[in-house]
Amino acid sequence: MDEGIVQSTCGVTLAGGGRFSLKLLQVARKWAPRVVAADGGADRLLRLGVEPEAVIGDLDSITNKARVRLAGRLFPIREQATTDFDKALRSVQAPFVLGIGFSGGQWDHGLAVLNGLVRHKDRRCLLLSGQDVVFLAPREMALTLPVGSRLSLFPMGEVTGTSEGLRWSLDGLAFAPGGMIGTSNQVVGPVRLRFSADLMLVILPLTAVGAALGAFGLPGVHGQ
Repeated sequence: MDEGIVQSTCGVTLAGGGRFSLKLLQVARKWAPRVVAADGGADRLLRLGVEPEAVIGDLDSITNKARVRLAGRLFPIREQATTDFDKALRSVQAPFVLGIGFSGGQWDHGLAVLNGLVRHKDRRCLLLSGQDVVFLAPREMALTLPVGSRLSLFPMGEVTGTSEGLRWSLDGLAFAPGGMIGTSNQVVGPVRLRFSADLMLVILPLTAVGAALGAFGLPGVHGQ
């Protein structure tokens, strides 16, 4: 049973095997101080001087050097039906997870990660890159963002919505992956969004991590 490998009362930073900078790691740890690796993410963390408290995945990417150093903290899940991101996300029980190192690589890997957000909508997970934060929107949410901020939407299925505080309203629109999407909308006031299903990705500037956590009612407190 892999669920509950890591249990936390505060946010958890989950590091993947893609590239991420020390600066991005520091941004994530500001909100989510505990650190877990998905397979090869362990090596990237070690190169940045950080040891994860657990390494979760099929463990086909982690180096032997990292295996030795992190002995006792390896949690292999051998099935091949899901990705290492999926394995790790479902194994972390925390108020929220901030994922880094899951963008900028192969398209198939990136799409699989977005699929994982929808598959595990019960896990609040926000993905951070050098420019953006991406997350699956709840049915209703409010965001406090500077006027002029970029707010993009991408549907992972058929979904409708309503909005307040956006330059281009969502009211009356039907979104779908092969149809209407919501690239580069603009904030004009306090934002309130409502969706018909748990199928809409929200994409904000990286500087909006705190606002995104606030939309979930998550203050990002560092307490253990």
